[in-house]
Amino acid sequence: MITDFDDFCIHQTAQPIAQPGPSDRNFYDRYWFNGFDADGTYLFEIGFGLYPNRKVMDGHFGVTVGRRQSAFHASRRAPKERRETNIGPLAVEVVEPMRQIRVRLDPNDHAMECNLLFTAASIPHEEPQNVMHDDGHLIMHNSRFTQMGSWEGWFSVDGERHEVRRAYGTRDKSWGVRPVGEPQGGAPGLLNDEPGVYWVWCPLNFGDVCTQFGTFEDRDGKPTQVSADLVPLYADPDEIPRLEEPGLVAMADARHRIAWHPGTRRADRIELRLRDKQDRPYEIDVETVGLTFHMLGIGYSHPEWGHARWKGELEIGRDDWDLDAINPLDLPFLHTHQVVRATMGERKGMGTLETIAIGRHDPSGFKELLDGAS
Repeated sequence: MITDFDDFCIHQTAQPIAQPGPSDRNFYDRYWFNGFDADGTYLFEIGFGLYPNRKVMDGHFGVTVGRRQSAFHASRRAPKERRETNIGPLAVEVVEPMRQIRVRLDPNDHAMECNLLFTAASIPHEEPQNVMHDDGHLIMHNSRFTQMGSWEGWFSVDGERHEVRRAYGTRDKSWGVRPVGEPQGGAPGLLNDEPGVYWVWCPLNFGDVCTQFGTFEDRDGKPTQVSADLVPLYADPDEIPRLEEPGLVAMADARHRIAWHPGTRRADRIELRLRDKQDRPYEIDVETVGLTFHMLGIGYSHPEWGHARWKGELEIGRDDWDLDAINPLDLPFLHTHQVVRATMGERKGMGTLETIAIGRHDPSGFKELLDGAS
């Protein structure tokens, strides 16, 4: 199973690069990107994942314009060569590692296209690893970094072209093990006794700095993982430090409070209250601007185009949703990204608010699996 990447000094195990160290069928390697303009006209997202032990590679390009969300999906048999990151007309190209990445969706039968170049403005900020067990069985263990930047290029849906000029951009890259694909058979896990998840993530761009905040909480509101940092931004990507960021300010305490939109599990506002290791406070007030992207548009909880599901040697498809017609409490629509405006002292910024709240969460007032805010 020797491939071109085996010629580089990048091995982490005794196996060839094409053979993952873990034998877990849910081992993965995944890109995520989003982009939006300051006027709140559009919000596009890209997801692209490799699942070598499941023999699947899949990708998605989705966009919300106004009250309509459209999504292109693609899936193929996973290639052995790691640099082969294309699925039919959809391709992700690393132009310069950690500096520029191009996403291209060439003409296809589903009338969605793009040619978009992401340019970094921050270091790739490493977040705490996610680790989760179900009755002693490891079901999640992954690494992730987040990077802020900007977009240039264009996208089109049904022939309507949108020029993208210095759009806000965020990306992440994650790899490891997480629950994906067709569910495992056998006895159900103990987590099924009271299913639920509460995750909030909110990267914010203030021009000269960005803030990173993310937390998992249990049903009682106790954080099982929480992190927040302040990270410098650079106008010239050549000035971004290559390894460590000397200007990073790590937070010693990070708390949040969400005001949920009545009858939904979608946020209207969020307050972030951070404190660094020198006990300096950072108070950030965040409001949504109306642009919402439902994450099933890039495969999350999608009944047909879910991550790592075998679709065949090569398949593509498209979805469209009228956002005024959906039920926001339907399970596939609970996981959302929203464009937000933020204030931190005299600084003004924009960013993304990701929320997924399923099941009971006492601080939010959620009592059932899918009840809405009162």
